[in-house]
Amino acid sequence: MKVLLVDDSVTMRRIQKTQIQGLGINDIVEAGDGEEAYRKLQENMPIDLIMLDWNMPVMDGLTFLKKVRADNSFKNVKVIMCTSESEKTRVVEALKSGANNYLVKPFTPDALKEKLGI
Repeated sequence: MKVLLVDDSVTMRRIQKTQIQGLGINDIVEAGDGEEAYRKLQENMPIDLIMLDWNMPVMDGLTFLKKVRADNSFKNVKVIMCTSESEKTRVVEALKSGANNYLVKPFTPDALKEKLGI
């Protein structure tokens, strides 16, 4: 499994990367905003999963998600929103925009494992 980890916080990416690696997944590409993530997604296909923060500079996570879902070449890429946005309306908005799942930060390795279905 190849994962694209998108978060503007280097610390949060490091924490999430450690959790992902703890599940035996070591093929991880990182990006600090949606624009960089879109470029890295194109360069590193096939990507199986995108773990996506909502609030980022340059291009936020929801804008990135909509852009990814508008491109048919990424239709099989799973997207999990990983964000501190926990209001029900925000969760619904992300799911309607094409997110496959939603994790509220901070989350445990077990919660991540459950969302990944492994």
